[in-house]
Parts: sequence; structure tokens; C-alpha cells
Amino acid sequence: MTETVEFARMNGLGNMILVVDMRGRSDAVTPAAAIALNADPATRFDQIMAIHDPKVDGTDAFIDILNCDGTRAQACGNGTRCVVQALAAETGKKAFTFQTVAGILNAVEHADGTISVDMGKPVFEWDRIPLAEEFYDTSRIELQIGPIDAPVLHSPSVMSMGNPHAIFWVDRDPMSFDLDRFGPLLENHPMFPEKANITLAQVTSPATMTTRTWERGAGLTLACGSAACSAGVSGARTGRTGRTVEITVASSPNRGKLTIEWREDDHVVMTGPAEWEWSGMLDPATGAFRRDDAEAAAL
Repeated sequence: MTETVEFARMNGLGNMILVVDMRGRSDAVTPAAAIALNADPATRFDQIMAIHDPKVDGTDAFIDILNCDGTRAQACGNGTRCVVQALAAETGKKAFTFQTVAGILNAVEHADGTISVDMGKPVFEWDRIPLAEEFYDTSRIELQIGPIDAPVLHSPSVMSMGNPHAIFWVDRDPMSFDLDRFGPLLENHPMFPEKANITLAQVTSPATMTTRTWERGAGLTLACGSAACSAGVSGARTGRTGRTVEITVASSPNRGKLTIEWREDDHVVMTGPAEWEWSGMLDPATGAFRRDDAEAAAL
């Protein structure tokens, strides 16, 4: 087995993604490799999307997802769009079915280059999110940060979109909050035994909102697709928005947008862009890599 595999640096609304081609191999990208790649400014990332041979009939690939701290993630919507763009360019196909640890995902690339991913059905039951305490209604739970009589953030909507999410509703631009200080405290709060993604969401109309996310295992991120899905669903669930909402991701370059549709069949469909940046070869065991482009090789 050769030591190196092909990979691409891509992004989904600025969400930094490494797409690694592990097809035809029996090994996996190691946590040590992920940590090493994230330590290098050239390959710093939010998620690695490792494409493996399919394990289930009727699927195109199994996607192994790693966070920048080496832990494994259940879902990454922005990363899935990057995988679709890469495979569509390679194969000419437009529709794909992927297996992840969170379940089966269907995705399609449209003529305008945007990509829709069916992220599956949301989970609202407290013990399946999971939470450490029982809540009958998870559209608003008792959790706050800051002074007890004047909390900075409070009463989030919580759910799972393949991974745990807490949506805190705010009345001003999410970029105005000190999320890099609150994020780690809330991600690791005892309420979340498997930690949680923490999102600030400002509803700007029944069909629009603005979000910013502290991502479990990745930290302050430029974008998080599953968090956008959770914010869209939670907005509709609490009566703040309709079932289709355009989300401006405040932390992404140029405040990029995603469209989230919570369909009547309970599936959540996310539509947005993906962007290829550069490609190279890497060792999935150690994280050692080289870029393909001549300009980078000369640096």
C-alpha cells in the first residue's frame, strides 16, 4: 500500500475542509495525522472528509469525518458539499448517496454550482440528543451563562442533526458576542454529555436569520452546515420563522448564505456553495503532505 493519498483543500462558506481520497485502502486518516495537519497553517481545517469505499449497497462512498482535534464527527454539511463537488468533477455525476456514522445522506449538484444535501431528520428527544437531564420540551431548556439576574445567553433550543446542537436566540448581530469566551464553557457544559455545537442565531425576518457557531471539537468556525440546519429547524419549531429560511453565516467570508428547508416529510435540506482551493498528496498516518501547484513548491 502506498504511503500517500490524494487530498484537496476546499471550503464551504469558509468552513475549512480537507477532502481525502481513501478509496481502495483499508486504513484510515489517524487522529495524529489530523492534529499534525491542523497545526500547519497551510492545512489548518475544521473537518477532514475522508472518502472510503462504500460499505453499504446503493451508496457511493462511506465518509469518515474528523475534527481538527482528532476526534470523529457524526455529520458535516459544509464538508459534504465539498465532497460532492470533488466527486462530481471527477465522475461527471450530479447525484450521490453517502453513508456516515450519522446515517445515509443524499446530495445533488445543481446547474448553478450550488449543492443540496439531505441532512436527514432532526432529533428532539432529550435522551437522543443527548442531554444529561430530562426535558419534555427541548425547544427551550433551562441553561444560561452570565449573571443569574441578567444572563448573556439563556434558554437555548436544543436538538440533534446527527450531532448535538444548542441554539441561543439573540437580538443583535451574533458577531457582537464574545463567543470565543463563552463557546468552550457551553460546549463542555455538564448538560451535554457528548459536548455540543453552540450557535448564536438572530432572526431578522420570518424567512431570514444570521448565525455564528462555536463547533464541537473545532472551536470558533467560519461556518457550520449542521448548525445552520439546526437553527433553521429550531426557528420554525419555535414559531420564529417559516420552514424555509435563508441563513446568513455571519463569520463566513462575505457573510455567505445557506438555504435551509425543513420539508413536510421531516427531512432537512441544506443548499449552498463549495469551493476548491488546491490539491496535494498526504500520508494519512502522519499528516505529512505536499502541494501539487508549482508556486507552493517554490515557497
